[in-house]
Amino acid sequence: MAGFITKRILFGILTIFVVSVVAFLLVRLMPGSPGAIVLGLGATDDEILAYDTSIGWHDPLAVQYLTWLGEALRGNFGVSLLDGRQVNADIAARLPVTFSLALAGTVMSAVVGVLLGVIAAVRGGVVDRIVNAFSALGAAIPGFWIGIVFVFVFSVQTGLLPATGYVPFAQDPALWLQSLILPVATLALGGAAFVARQTRASMIDALAQDHMRTLRATAMPEWRIRYVHALRYASLPIVAGVGLQFIALFGGSVIIEQIFAMPGLGQSIQGAAASNDAPLVLGIVVTTTVVVVIVNLLLELSNRFLDPKLRTS
Repeated sequence: MAGFITKRILFGILTIFVVSVVAFLLVRLMPGSPGAIVLGLGATDDEILAYDTSIGWHDPLAVQYLTWLGEALRGNFGVSLLDGRQVNADIAARLPVTFSLALAGTVMSAVVGVLLGVIAAVRGGVVDRIVNAFSALGAAIPGFWIGIVFVFVFSVQTGLLPATGYVPFAQDPALWLQSLILPVATLALGGAAFVARQTRASMIDALAQDHMRTLRATAMPEWRIRYVHALRYASLPIVAGVGLQFIALFGGSVIIEQIFAMPGLGQSIQGAAASNDAPLVLGIVVTTTVVVVIVNLLLELSNRFLDPKLRTS
């Protein structure tokens, strides 16, 4: 196990390095220069050139990247070109928002999706067709459309929940929960459809295994066969699907954060990319990659815990 963890950590470090190189090169291809962004439209060409030279903008790309990498390894992603704020501070303020959305959306997706998938596999018939229809609709309907409908129904028409904004948990836990309900429900609907489809397929396969028939022959209660042994057998692809769902929600919450005015990483990187704010874009990309690498490592470890055959490989 120690050797496996070491290999996965080294692979994760390599992944982060490759992503940082690609992101750096892509950011470097963005139009304009830091001097033009920082000094504004009133700056002369000489002033822009002097500023760019002072920060090493005209140095060779390899030198620029190694300089940036050295600072990043020390935990310093630089300063935003637009507001002069430390990129680290901006990420630290926005990361909890995106993480809360992704984690809560994943939990809700897992609970609803696993419940529906198990019911569909066990009951079959009309129930199975209803769950399949829900899965198809949940996968087909765009998330932004669901969010707009939720805002119209629960905020504009009834006033039950706030339409936009985010309240930190430390400031007011009750308002924090209220501010998350609509965006989390929007994210979870499509995720629950995916998890339900995955769970249904895995449970049907598990219930058809020979050892399930053997358990029935021993007069074991049917509920124990279905909800303990079969569900445990089906858990490996389900857990993998839930983990991928978290990664998808963490990295793909840009539109939802825009609809509900959530000050998360998605909203920040959209504004940074539109404004050519290279340091902020790089900082968010690398931070997101680190989170994804950590989640993938946890998924690998959970798979080995759930499947004894993987522990010996």
